[in-house]
Amino acid sequence: MSRIGRMPITVPSGVTVNINQNTVSVKGPKGELKRTFNQDMKLTLEDGRLEVARPSDNKEHRAVHGLTRSLLASMVEGVTKGFEKSLEIVGVGFRADKDGDNIILRVGFTHTVNIKPRPGITLDVDAKNVNIKVSGIDKEVVGQMAAEIRRIRPPDAYKGKGVRYAGEVVKLKPGKAGKAVGGGKGK
Repeated sequence: MSRIGRMPITVPSGVTVNINQNTVSVKGPKGELKRTFNQDMKLTLEDGRLEVARPSDNKEHRAVHGLTRSLLASMVEGVTKGFEKSLEIVGVGFRADKDGDNIILRVGFTHTVNIKPRPGITLDVDAKNVNIKVSGIDKEVVGQMAAEIRRIRPPDAYKGKGVRYAGEVVKLKPGKAGKAVGGGKGK
């Protein structure tokens, strides 16, 4: 058995789970998520515990078992707590400004970059205009939105300038060594 797949998911109070064949709908205080899973997986809800069982031990069922359980757990956590990713902007003159729901990035291009959030996502900028917070109830969409913002100007390998995840370690390459003192030809 899959170690992750066999663990039950506790459904907190205030969250309702509806299972209709292989489609699961989870509704909580932050919103509602709906997802369709593999039709072979058996999903059961008993006494506030959501469990996933697989019909056999073949390779496909073993692969999908843990994945199904993880996706369900993320749905339950998303509608109760939500998810967020933080991004940092590093570089002289690099900044982000909030314009309604959108964010305007100034990251060293000749033009500004306007970012419109996906449905269900909120973008926030701190007072220093260098930290961006992406938050929402769907873990996959939050991660995708954060990756799209980072892709606009990924960290430079030599100076580290650009947009990075909060806490991301960027290993800098050494620049040119230049001429050694007194090491030229013809001396």
